[in-house]
Amino acid sequence: MPAAALHRTARPAIEFDRFFREHYRRLIACGLAFTGDRERAVDAAQEALTRAFQSWTDVQHVQYPAAWLRRVLLNILVDEGRRDQRHAAAADRLAPIGTASMDDNGPLLAAIRQLPERQRTAVVLHYLDDLPIKEVALAMNIADGTVKATLHSARAALNEKLRDDR
Repeated sequence: MPAAALHRTARPAIEFDRFFREHYRRLIACGLAFTGDRERAVDAAQEALTRAFQSWTDVQHVQYPAAWLRRVLLNILVDEGRRDQRHAAAADRLAPIGTASMDDNGPLLAAIRQLPERQRTAVVLHYLDDLPIKEVALAMNIADGTVKATLHSARAALNEKLRDDR
């Protein structure tokens, strides 16, 4: 392969490698905060990065590639959560005594996991992954004002839940 062709094919790989190293750990932390399950967070982060790699020629030109990546991560986790809920509902119908457990990572994370999906997503991205409102809005595909209102509702719900638990 000529040196020029090798350079053209190596450059995107180098750029993706940098992108991967920059976002992998934070993506896992985001997934962990969202689910409370490290293994699921790691799997979802790897799947999101695999999808980013497969679409790298497009993803690298998106205005906020990190927001795109987090949206993919959260879509994966939400889809898995829905699938798990369907499986749990089926198992409950089949076995009259079904138990579900949640990893206990403290009362705050447990309360966050109990929030409705939109509120949980906004809280995880803004407060735990430390993204600004604009990037949260892009990742969630909603307006900045909707993010602010969602965070306001989430804080109120968390305050109520944590006060009740005391």
